[in-house]
Amino acid sequence: MKLTTRGHYSVKALLDLSLQPGYGPASVKAIAQRQDLPAPYLEKLLIEMRRAGLVKSIRGVQGGYQLARSPARISLGQILEAVGESVDPLPDHAPRAAQAEDWVTLSLWKRLHQKLKEALYSISLEDLYYDARSWQAAQGEEINFIV
Repeated sequence: MKLTTRGHYSVKALLDLSLQPGYGPASVKAIAQRQDLPAPYLEKLLIEMRRAGLVKSIRGVQGGYQLARSPARISLGQILEAVGESVDPLPDHAPRAAQAEDWVTLSLWKRLHQKLKEALYSISLEDLYYDARSWQAAQGEEINFIV
């Protein structure tokens, strides 16, 4: 599985929202500037994530987008699913009945796929936040949180 631009931008946007005081709203423009993302594309991703219940939009001058729940309750799997990312390692494969090694390979890939899905749904936005902070600290970087 490869994290595409779509998935990467979505995770960056939600990590940015997790940094807002009280998880308050942030404008698309502000997120795009802080994370160096194209604002029109980011807006489309945020709309998809709003439909999935990961963020909510707030109208008005001080409005924007904010997390719909705490970062500990948003998983990487949910983020990727919300923007249409697939976690399938291989396209569907139907083994030939006479080929035992095809069945072994298929069984192996099914097990690996299940473990990958479990991992993606067990990693929270909060986990990613602390991982990024730890990495920045290890690099001696100032904490500005551009992912």
